[in-house]
Formats: sequence, C-alpha cells, structure tokens
Amino acid sequence: MMPSSVKTLLAAETALKTVCISGWVRTRRDAKAFSFIEINDGSCLANLQVIADPELENYEQIRKLTTGSSVSVTGAMQESPGKGQKWEILATAVTLIQTAPEEYPLQKKRHTDEFLRTISHLRPRTNKYGAAFRIRSTLSYGVHRFFQERGFFHVHTPILTGSDCEGAGELFQVTALNLDQVPQKDGKTDYTADFFGKPANLTVSGQLEAEAAALALGNVYTFGPTFRAENSNTRRHAAEFWMVEPEMAFCDLFQNMAMAETFIKFLIGDALKNCADDLNLFAKFVDKRLMQELDVILSKPFVRLPYEDAVTILKQSGRNFSYDVFFGADLQTEHERFLAEDHFKQPVIVYNYPKSIKPFYMRVNDDDRTVAAMDVIVPRIGEIIGGSQREERPTVLDARMKETRVSAADLWWYRDLRRYGSVVHSGFGLGFERLIMLVTGITNIRDVIPFPRTPGAIDF
Repeated sequence: MMPSSVKTLLAAETALKTVCISGWVRTRRDAKAFSFIEINDGSCLANLQVIADPELENYEQIRKLTTGSSVSVTGAMQESPGKGQKWEILATAVTLIQTAPEEYPLQKKRHTDEFLRTISHLRPRTNKYGAAFRIRSTLSYGVHRFFQERGFFHVHTPILTGSDCEGAGELFQVTALNLDQVPQKDGKTDYTADFFGKPANLTVSGQLEAEAAALALGNVYTFGPTFRAENSNTRRHAAEFWMVEPEMAFCDLFQNMAMAETFIKFLIGDALKNCADDLNLFAKFVDKRLMQELDVILSKPFVRLPYEDAVTILKQSGRNFSYDVFFGADLQTEHERFLAEDHFKQPVIVYNYPKSIKPFYMRVNDDDRTVAAMDVIVPRIGEIIGGSQREERPTVLDARMKETRVSAADLWWYRDLRRYGSVVHSGFGLGFERLIMLVTGITNIRDVIPFPRTPGAIDF
C-alpha cells in the first residue's frame, strides 16, 4: 500500500479504515495503556498523531523510539479528541525503519539559525526551515505559472559563459587546465590550451542570451542559478543564487515596470493562498508585522519615482546616512529602505538612473546623462528587482561598450542583434532568494537557500 502524506490525511473529509503513513518521529510519550507518536513527513507543518497500543507485537521496540527515527505506520483513521487536529491514526502495525541515536541534534527545543546552518542537511526537518522550503517550492512553481499563463516561453540559458554581463569582474572562472602545470605563453596563462580555447566563467546573468531569444520568440523568461565571486558576508549576498529574468520584445521601460509590479503581487498572492499555515508560522514567530506588510504590497500601486527625485528626497530627509547621496551615486540599501519603509511606507520603483553607474546594455535617454533603468524597492529588503529597457541602437550600443570598456569582439553576436531587425525590448531580473525573504520575514539569505554558498562555506 502506497503511503499517504500527512497533509492529505489531515485534510480528509471522512475517516478511512486503512491508511499507511511514513515519516520521522518528532516526539513520543507513553500513557497508561498507549504510546503516542508524533510523525511528520515534511508535507506540511502539522504532525500526525499515531496511537500504538500494547497489543502490537513489537510494542517494546516502539517504546524505545527516539526523536528523528524513521517509521512506517498502518492503521485506521479516527477522530482526535486533541486540539488542533481532526484525525489521528490507531496503529495496527508500526514498522521501525531506523532508530536514531540519542545524540540526534534536532531535539525538541529551539535552535539558533547559526547552529542550524552547520547542519544544513538536517535543518529542513525543523518547523521553520521545512516551512521556508515549502514556500520556496510554491513560489518556484508560481514563477512558471505566471509567465506560462501570459504566453512567455521558458528558455534555458547557459551556466558556462565567456562574457560578463554586468562588467563587475566578480566571476567564478571555470577551467579544465591542470592547475599544477598551467600552460604559459608570453608569461601569461595560455587559454588556447583550455577546454573552450578561451577564458570561461560561471554566469552572473542569463539576460544577454534571453535577449537573443526574445528577439525571435517575443516574450521569454529564464529561471536558474547565477554566481557572483563577491567576498561579501552580508545578510543579503550569496555566491550562488537564483534569478528570474523575463525579456520582452516591443516593450518599453514603463511597460517593464508594470510587468514587474504585477509579477511581485502575483507571487505574494500565490503564497498567501497556497502556503497559509507555513506563512502563519513566520508571522507568529519571525516577524509579527509580516501579514500587514504583505497586504500593503498587494493593496497599493507601487510608487514611480525618478532617480533625481529620489536623491532630492534623501538629501532633504534629515537622516545621517553612512553613504553620501548625490547625483551619480548608486543608491545603497540604507537609502532604498528609507524610501520604502520611512518615506513612502510601500514599494517604490526608482527609474532613470545616471548612465555612469549602469551597465552598457541599458538604453541611453535623450538627456544623454541617464539610462532607462529601474529598480523595484520593497520594505525590509531594498532592491528586489533590477531591470531596464535595452539599448537597441547599434551606434549607441557600440559607444557605450567602448565607454564602459566592454569587449565588442567578445560580444559580436550581441551586436548582431542590433544589425538584424532590432526592436525596442526590455527585461528585468528578480532575485529569487530576496523574494522569499520578503514573503517569510527571514532576514538572512543563508536561511532561504537549502545549501547556501558563501565565502568559506561549501561543506554540503
């Protein structure tokens, strides 16, 4: 008999005579004539109570079950007199798959996030992390539903690349060369002997390839891992993170902003609808303002704010920021959070940034000092989406590549897109982990990724 899930059984309308459930023991306690076993199989936040009576032939073994042990139970559903659960299982058989040792690290007590990061292989069994990763799964599915229902095509963009989309130089280099005997030519590494015949890196973005697909298919999106070799130990940065990157042909900056707002609201609504129990855990124990903040995001139109106006607001705020504010300065997290949390008290889309601080591919505005870029800023997180209208004019693109010292030779194919039927097009990138932080109230990116990759941390 195939086992049911705890979630399915607890949601059942009527009792069933015979059911099978497999999972892990959360707790076990003895009463006068029974042993009560709380089982969780990861399908939901709730545990399922199993009642084992002394008539079971292995009852003495059952009484030795420890937290973390794995079991399979067959029995009959019956109404539970206990609070908070509709059904319990009266066991007719309890199979012990493996008994966990007494030193099982997840005993019935609260553990710190720092400790749980040292046992990332076990932390999904806790209430908090089980809930976070179920929400992550729902949001991932929601990303695909959102775009598929709107006629977008899913494109798989390369993880290995020869280009640096952002031009920041914080790349993980990939090589097949023997690092103990690196081939040299003129005193430098001879990359012609490497696998691709030239330097290769892990991607920081699938955007450039997505643009090529959009200029053939119309509207596309890519959703996958990206990598940044930034030696940063902040709560907001990781070396490996997931990006959602739609690209839309015949779409200008303002249509792009509207799509970004619609996308965020869709995903938050999706989580509230499909992850209510898990979200309530975070609202109760992690951030008591969570539901109120999510409701504000859903109920109010996002503010549209030109970058120059944002600078003025920040200068006149009376706040002593750690980073100076002036035209030409990139907005820091402290600036972004002031705008969203203190000044407007809701999400803000800042647009038309100075071209001096933005990458080569963003469309230069008529003032020749700003580009058609936009950032979506939300409370607690700061920037959650960055995007732009792309530069579709060949001569302007070439000038920007030269100005920002991007190799035109390496991106010959990208320049070709501006020679053969170029059109206005736009796109954005959403940091998927930052979305989960927004939805759950979790404040550290390490806690919304099952196996986080940060400087010095690659054990799992």
